[in-house]
Amino acid sequence: MADKNYLEWPFLDPRHRALEAAVDAWASAHISQKHDKDLDAACRGLVRQLGDAGWLHHAIGGSAYGGNSELIDTRAVCLIRETLARHSGLADFAFAMQGLGSGAITLFGSDAMKRQFLPRVASGDAIAAFALSEPEAGSDVAAMQCAARLDGDHYVLDGEKTWISNGGIADLYTVFVRTGEALGARGITAFVVEADRPGFEIAERIDVIAPHPLARIKFVNCRVPVSHRLGEPGQGFKVAMATLDIFRTSVAAAALGFARRALDEALKHATLRKMFGHTLADFQLTQAKLAQMATGIDAAALLTYRAAWLRDQGQRVTKEAAMAKLTATETAQQVIDAAVQMFGGLGVVSEHPVERLYREIRSLRIYEGASEVQQLIIAREMLREAIPL
Repeated sequence: MADKNYLEWPFLDPRHRALEAAVDAWASAHISQKHDKDLDAACRGLVRQLGDAGWLHHAIGGSAYGGNSELIDTRAVCLIRETLARHSGLADFAFAMQGLGSGAITLFGSDAMKRQFLPRVASGDAIAAFALSEPEAGSDVAAMQCAARLDGDHYVLDGEKTWISNGGIADLYTVFVRTGEALGARGITAFVVEADRPGFEIAERIDVIAPHPLARIKFVNCRVPVSHRLGEPGQGFKVAMATLDIFRTSVAAAALGFARRALDEALKHATLRKMFGHTLADFQLTQAKLAQMATGIDAAALLTYRAAWLRDQGQRVTKEAAMAKLTATETAQQVIDAAVQMFGGLGVVSEHPVERLYREIRSLRIYEGASEVQQLIIAREMLREAIPL
């Protein structure tokens, strides 16, 4: 296995190093890259395992609600995701969605909402989802059409969401809809919608190259109590961005986990594979490629844990999280592609470790903001700092 010197960087505390070691030991004993062909059952099982082991307590904030600490520890979330991703993309997905799906409740939910939902998420008794994207509104959140109108002590939701991770198996969804307080992104409000609420339905299950539970969901006169609103009316965009500032950094960490596993596989293969009377590792072309892979991973890790550390110091990290996500996901794609190439024909055999990694990494360059969107965010933040309004 590649070294873990990055754990000694000053961004991390001794408790983080102990956490990484504990998660790695647990995952080695309990988690495999291969899972049950029944994807829904596999995901539910992983959520339960993660809950029983206590790792989901790191995905929420507030000790009164089952959280490991009062505030979500971004570095802990990143280390758990990176470690799980080295072992299993689906295990990382299961952990991440519990955090992303409930993060807005941690940040903006009332005490009653936190007590109702967060302990169940932390224990693995309830599966959470995050519903922002729509068929005609992905990166352009302001184009959202799914809407809600106030009717007494309820809001009535109508419309669709798509590309919803955990769609079809989640028990609760953090949903963003247009409520019309203002034009564009300022007229959006966030709600928690339970899956058994009348008027909520799974319209379509979606298959993707790295199997994860994914769906298009639909609301038809779906009545949601005002008490299930997250934040104030019209604050939905703020709710979404605050949640993504935590978990976008952790996407970068998951990419690091995939990349480190690919480098480990490539190093092992290069030192064992015989070629022309030598090993593959004896050739300078191989050595140069390994050096590029390792350097890229370290560079991405520095950006990732810088963003996580800054956020844990209470700083705004919109730009830093975008830099981390952009660099780590693009680098991981390059590292994994190089590993596949190094394995030759074996690298494209279905279910080979690097073939699985190749499918797993591709979506990370798209979800929670595509790489191109991250570039726009970085530039926007730079201009905002250079030209104060």
